[in-house]
Amino acid sequence: MMRLATALLAFGLAAAALPARAQTPPPVFSTTKVDGTDGVYIFRYQGHQAMFIVTPQGVIATDPIGERRPEAVTTYIAEIRKITQAPIKYVIYSHSHFDHIAGGKPFKDLGATFIAQRNAKTVLMERKNPDIVIPDEVVDKQKIIKLGGTTLELNYIGKNHSDNSLIMRLPKEKIIFVVDFLPLHAVEFRIMADEYLPQLETSIQQILGMDWDRLIPGHPGPGGRQIGTKDDVKEHLEYLQALSAEVKKAVDEGKSYTDAIKDIKLPKYEGLGGYGAFMPGNIERYYDYWNRGI
Repeated sequence: MMRLATALLAFGLAAAALPARAQTPPPVFSTTKVDGTDGVYIFRYQGHQAMFIVTPQGVIATDPIGERRPEAVTTYIAEIRKITQAPIKYVIYSHSHFDHIAGGKPFKDLGATFIAQRNAKTVLMERKNPDIVIPDEVVDKQKIIKLGGTTLELNYIGKNHSDNSLIMRLPKEKIIFVVDFLPLHAVEFRIMADEYLPQLETSIQQILGMDWDRLIPGHPGPGGRQIGTKDDVKEHLEYLQALSAEVKKAVDEGKSYTDAIKDIKLPKYEGLGGYGAFMPGNIERYYDYWNRGI
C-alpha cells in the first residue's frame, strides 16, 4: 500500500488550496471512460488506478490493486459488469509490486488468463505471496494481444521501476499504461525503492520515443488528474536529470547525506506533488548512485 500515500497526498495538494468548506474527499472509487475511445476505461480505487479495455469478444484488465482490500477487487469486477457481460479474458500485471497486483483471485475464478513479464513471475514464485495469482503466461521483450478488434502491445524495455515493468500501449488509441515511475506532476515516491539508475532515465527516454499521446499512470496526479501527456513525462525526466546533477555535485564536493539533503533545492520543481515530503528520499537514492555506485 506504500504508493497509496503518494496518491492521497496528491489529492490533498489540490484540496489544500481551497477554502475549508470546499474540501471534499474524492469518492472511494470511480470508473471513467477515456474520451475518444470505444472501450478504454480507468478504474480507480482510493489512490491506485488500473486500465481495462472492453471489446465485443471480452475484456482485458490490468492490475487488480487489491492488496489488503479485497473489496477493491470485487468492486473492480462489478464496475466492469456494469459495462459488459463479456468474459474477462486477461489480467495483465504492470510489474511485481504487491500494492498493484495483489488480490486477483476473483478474476482467476472467472477464468481470466494472467500475464506478466518473465522476471515478475520469477520474483512472485520466490516470494510466495498467497494473495497473488502466479502468471499463466510471460512476456520476454514483447507480446501482442488482439481481442475483439483491439490491439494491445506489452513491451519490456529493461530495468527501470523493478526489473519487470511492462509498458502497455494501445496503438490505435495512442494510449500507454505505465505504473509508478511516470508520476503526473510529482516527484518520485520516498527513496525510489526498486528503481535502477541510470536505466530509469534511459527507459523514460525510450518511452518518449514511442508513438502515443496519452498516459494512464498507476496513481492519479495532484487534483485527482488521471491522464497525462508527453509534457508530463518530459517534465519528470528533466526533474530527475536536474536532481541527479545536483546530487553528483554534492558528492563531488564531499558533502554527507545529511548536508546534501539539507542543501539541495530545485526551485523550478517546488510545485511538484510530494516535493517537500519525498525529495529528501529522492536525493538519498541518487546519492547512493553517485557515491557508492548502487
